[in-house]
Amino acid sequence: MQNSTVHKIYSFCLLLGLCGLLAGSALAETTTLHLTDGQTMSGDLVTVNEKGIILRLADGKYSDSIAWGKLTQADLKELQANPKAAPFVEPFIELTAEDKAKRTEIDIKPVPRLERPATHSFIGGLFSSPIGIFLILVLYAANLYAGYEISVFRAQPAGLVCGVSAILPLFGPIIFLSMPNKVQKKEAEWAPPPEEYTEGGIAEAVAAEEAATAHAEATAQAAAIATPTLPPAKVFSRGQFTFNRRFFETQVPGFFAIVRPEADKDNVLSIKSTRGNYLAQRICRISANELHIQVQKDNVSQEIGIPFIEIQEVQLRHKDLN
Repeated sequence: MQNSTVHKIYSFCLLLGLCGLLAGSALAETTTLHLTDGQTMSGDLVTVNEKGIILRLADGKYSDSIAWGKLTQADLKELQANPKAAPFVEPFIELTAEDKAKRTEIDIKPVPRLERPATHSFIGGLFSSPIGIFLILVLYAANLYAGYEISVFRAQPAGLVCGVSAILPLFGPIIFLSMPNKVQKKEAEWAPPPEEYTEGGIAEAVAAEEAATAHAEATAQAAAIATPTLPPAKVFSRGQFTFNRRFFETQVPGFFAIVRPEADKDNVLSIKSTRGNYLAQRICRISANELHIQVQKDNVSQEIGIPFIEIQEVQLRHKDLN
């Protein structure tokens, strides 16, 4: 029993010795090294570490540790093929320009990109987004409002101007803005229809007409003698004048006083606007945008405000002049 155990231990030790010999023979590789100082050393490669390399020379002695920096580049590149020496040799190998270019070469890999939306024209782009549709509606409403303001400024029917502006946006307001002001013609005075005369009463009709003409002329002459000549009215129309605060302060300054001066005592101020016609006795107050006048209505004084933009015509005339 003891002999069997001793035999097993002996066999195990012999196996370990054989393994050591095989490892030593594998590590011991004959290598010829050329040093940077010109020396040449040959031997078996025994030890490789970060400090350098140790060789077993031909006479059985071991060389001193040879630093990696003392080896030539050719030997370093040969030792790079040895897996044991490669990690220590690599930092000492000088790279060529090609090797440096390969190491610094950037490998550009394709990256995923978002697809760009389809391109549209300017008008198509406006209709393809909610914000664009909102802007179009705002511009359309501004176009209609501009048509209404132009109708007031040019004294044109508001329905006509707004209708054309709705059908022809932008061009409709420009067309009416380029037109002159529409002046409303006064209605012709009514005259009775001529009398139909019969053939039998022509002489009587002619005599009656001559008598009536003579009477009218006499009456007119008497009225001209009895009635003093009234000064003509001053008419200020929109388009020829701009109605604002400066206009009233320079053209009719006497109407701002509570007691008008002697020159303007018998004058009245007739204002024609889109709301109606007003006969102003006095200008109560005035601002940058509107005029406040005092009118007589049903024997009661009343203050009325009129925006400058609604005034179409202003007349300064004598109170007895119709």
